[in-house]
Amino acid sequence: MGLPASSVGARFETESMKLIIAIIQPTKLEAVKEALSKVEVFRLTVMDVQGFGRQKGYTEVYRGHEVTVNLLRKIELQIAVNEDFVEPTVSAILEAGRSGPDGKIGDGKIFILPLDDCIRIRTGERGPEAI
Repeated sequence: MGLPASSVGARFETESMKLIIAIIQPTKLEAVKEALSKVEVFRLTVMDVQGFGRQKGYTEVYRGHEVTVNLLRKIELQIAVNEDFVEPTVSAILEAGRSGPDGKIGDGKIFILPLDDCIRIRTGERGPEAI
């Protein structure tokens, strides 16, 4: 079913896992998914989120009143990868998620976090094999 707790720690020291969280423009989702597929990253979670950074939102007129919209729709991707896939994954997101050659404010951010463990519910596998 899995390895004893004493051998789990030793395995993680040699092979680490990362959680990549990317916030991108909704219009870039299909391009990013295609770019990830090209680097053989097929497992991801996609969520609709709202937020703002340097874009700070925008102002529009609604029923004759000026309204400030400061929470903008974004897409959050969560991708768990083994160490060997970190750079190809980040490069694919950067390439497909950027607006034009120089990018624009609001293109998003990528966060890379250590991932202590991963457990496949179906089999009970743990660690890098479960990803």
